[in-house]
Amino acid sequence: MKASEKIKELKAKSADELKAQKIDLLKEQFNLRMQKGTGQLTQNHMFKNIRRDIARINTILSEKQKAGA
Repeated sequence: MKASEKIKELKAKSADELKAQKIDLLKEQFNLRMQKGTGQLTQNHMFKNIRRDIARINTILSEKQKAGA
């Protein structure tokens, strides 16, 4: 999925849905860190993808907050 498609999909969601998705991504990021620490991680590129997705969600949440204020 392209970044522009992800952004459109995220903008269509409500703030509560975005916060829930952010929590899920943070849990996944933690799980990846644990796998890396134990030497079980085989997909190192997932760190970058999850970090960028979290940043996208944070950006959209701040845009929604500014638009609502």
